[in-house]
Amino acid sequence: MGEILFLAHRMPFPPDRGDKIRSHHLLKALVALAPVHVGTFCESPQDRAHKEELAKLAKTHCLRDRTKPLWRAGIEAVVARKPVSLTAFDDTALRGWVSQTLADHPIDTIFVFSGQMGQYIPDDFTGRVVFDLCDVDSAKFDAYADQGERRWINRREGRLLGREEARLARRADNTLLITEAEAALFRSRLGDISGTQLTALGNGIDADFFDPAATTPHPELATDEGPHLVFTGQMDYRPNVEAALWIMRQLMPVLRQRHPHAFFHLVGRAPTLSLRALHGENGVRVWGEVPDVRPFLAAAHMVVAPLIIARGVQNKVLEAMAMARPVVLTPEAATGIDAQDGLNFAICPADPHAMSDVIAVIYADAERAGQMGRAARQFVLDTKSWGAVLAPLAGIVQRRSARDEA
Repeated sequence: MGEILFLAHRMPFPPDRGDKIRSHHLLKALVALAPVHVGTFCESPQDRAHKEELAKLAKTHCLRDRTKPLWRAGIEAVVARKPVSLTAFDDTALRGWVSQTLADHPIDTIFVFSGQMGQYIPDDFTGRVVFDLCDVDSAKFDAYADQGERRWINRREGRLLGREEARLARRADNTLLITEAEAALFRSRLGDISGTQLTALGNGIDADFFDPAATTPHPELATDEGPHLVFTGQMDYRPNVEAALWIMRQLMPVLRQRHPHAFFHLVGRAPTLSLRALHGENGVRVWGEVPDVRPFLAAAHMVVAPLIIARGVQNKVLEAMAMARPVVLTPEAATGIDAQDGLNFAICPADPHAMSDVIAVIYADAERAGQMGRAARQFVLDTKSWGAVLAPLAGIVQRRSARDEA
């Protein structure tokens, strides 16, 4: 095969949040197949500090600072009748680099990571296009609108972004989604699926990195009375914010009636003001960004993930399972993880009394908690390593499509 152009909406380094973890491992797998040229955006000095790591992997690269404020993207989107998600990542310099790269190098495949970057595929490109949608973002905005949150804005974004997702799926030789359930959802929203190929390609986990045997538990959690519950993630991402607020406002008051020394630790960058305001109440501790989440996971009695809006596979769940922690989660957070309820984790509806009961039962039985944690890690080792998950990628990228054969 020829060379690959890889377009991602966020710098694939460092792999410290869900989308960046996936793009990071996809990029490494693609580099093993062919020379790769990378066009992407960085959003912080921390991103740019990893430029040399990107340069070592990529044959060439274009790293653009994403500085366009959301208000400006919103205005441009309304004027252009486009989704805000696209205008926020519209960059003239990157368009020029893509055009020049295609002219200067024998690129036969464009690999697009996330719907925001499909706008950079030239109309006259005749090679393969692989589009990693990951999950159906338009459905997420529809869900926000259904909940009454900024209804007009979110309904508009869901509608326009859905059109762009459908356009890209019909343009691509193969569209990837993280789970079969997400692929089924996308098919239902596409309507006419003739000429489209959808493939489920899941998320993996670096179980050598997330290894409890190589991690020292955080001393403040390891010594204090508990139970200690941990929730991790990007804490200005709305589904995470809503889940964390539910834990703080609804679960912890109920749990503390039974366990007065129960603590909830919120670990993740950029916690919103609404989250920070609850620090210190009902055993809540908001840590914000930390150098390493593993000591918190290693010390937790349980990891909780009561997500209601959850698209794709939750990396936070896989990381906790790899760290051999009992995980209590909602059915939505368990989507795409074919583990066994009661053996590898505990599924519970988002009801504070029901979840408090499940947590109390697991906490009271240290042997059961240990067995669940060990079974969770074994499940990850057996089925969720990145090597195993991305094994089909070579065939996906190299496979000739019906359009190639025409």
